[in-house]
Amino acid sequence: MRSRKLWWTGLVLAIAGCLALGVASGWTAPRKEAILVGVAFALSGPLAPITNATIGPVYDMWVKEVNARGGIQVSEFGRRLPIRFIKYDDKSDLGTATRLLEKLILEDRVDIVFPPISTGFLYAAAPIANKYRKVLIGGPGGAAKLEEIMPNLPYFFQVLNYSRSQMPVLAAVLKELGLRTVAVVHHEDLHGVEYKDVALPEFRKAGLQVAFVKSFPMDIKDATPLLKEATAAKADAFVAFAYPDQGFLMVRQAMELDANFKAMYISVGVNLSAFRNAFGVDVAEGMMGSGAWSPKSGPGARRFVELYKKHFNTEPPDWWGQLYYYASLEHLQQAIEAAGTLDNPRIREVLATRTFNTVVGPFKYDRDRQFRGHLGQIGQWQKGIFEVVDPGRNRTAKPILKPAWPKKR
Repeated sequence: MRSRKLWWTGLVLAIAGCLALGVASGWTAPRKEAILVGVAFALSGPLAPITNATIGPVYDMWVKEVNARGGIQVSEFGRRLPIRFIKYDDKSDLGTATRLLEKLILEDRVDIVFPPISTGFLYAAAPIANKYRKVLIGGPGGAAKLEEIMPNLPYFFQVLNYSRSQMPVLAAVLKELGLRTVAVVHHEDLHGVEYKDVALPEFRKAGLQVAFVKSFPMDIKDATPLLKEATAAKADAFVAFAYPDQGFLMVRQAMELDANFKAMYISVGVNLSAFRNAFGVDVAEGMMGSGAWSPKSGPGARRFVELYKKHFNTEPPDWWGQLYYYASLEHLQQAIEAAGTLDNPRIREVLATRTFNTVVGPFKYDRDRQFRGHLGQIGQWQKGIFEVVDPGRNRTAKPILKPAWPKKR
């Protein structure tokens, strides 16, 4: 019996000795060749144009930048690791997106997952990532409804600004312009319904009269009834909570009807350079949309513009989210390097507590894991530049009344 006890004691001491020797000699985890990063987002279907114009190029640019520097330093493995990027097409289908997200986590066993695009998809993805204790940085989307479930989603971080920060600013801008009546239309997706619900009380609080509120289907083909009703109601401002294809349709048909409003705001799409390029600088003049930032917003914003030009030989096409998407990748890299591991719970703790240096300046989440240091909420095209027109220190230009549509030549 005594000899058996001595045997066990010896074994324990031997194991402890090996562990101590390993620590002393700089023990590292088994060799790893790359950091696996995965995303399932819209590469086809109705949301694909948003991916291609906004988040997609930013992901590609960041991966090239990081790999050109040799990868991300992960002390757990004793070296820099390049990124291997896995992309799946969710075909703009929510069910496909959630299935592919679980495939990335369970079958591909990625180290890091990136978020899908659009508010509704983000709302569905956040609980899944949380279930598997995977950090999910909510870049391309945002929802007040997510705030309600965030206490139960400790692995979800909200980056992009959305209705609750933007609608009070839009109301203030419309009031500053001296407008009195607003016509509100919205699509039936979560984005449109939520923005409408947040905007209406803000408009009323600002003393704006809401002429009418109407919803429209996601596959709207004819917006003329909405535009005619707004014109008949003598609305000063036409406010649409819509995605790019819907907003572009409204602008095109407003021009055809010669329906002019003193202000015209479309939540998603006006912030894209593609909007200005498609319609021209004169048509875009005075159009308002969500966002916003410009090269005037600070040295980090100018650095991002130059970096984007280096990679794509053009200016950034998105003056709302792209700057924040890139900042979220910068701070993710810094969090991994600070944690020294790819273990998501440890990365999560670093993300939740530290301040990071990014293209939007110091980047830190509040106690609810929301980033609130945005450089602007509402943008307006003025002479070809998407200016920040928020009241206060972020403003890069005063808001202007929208001129009438240019006359046809």
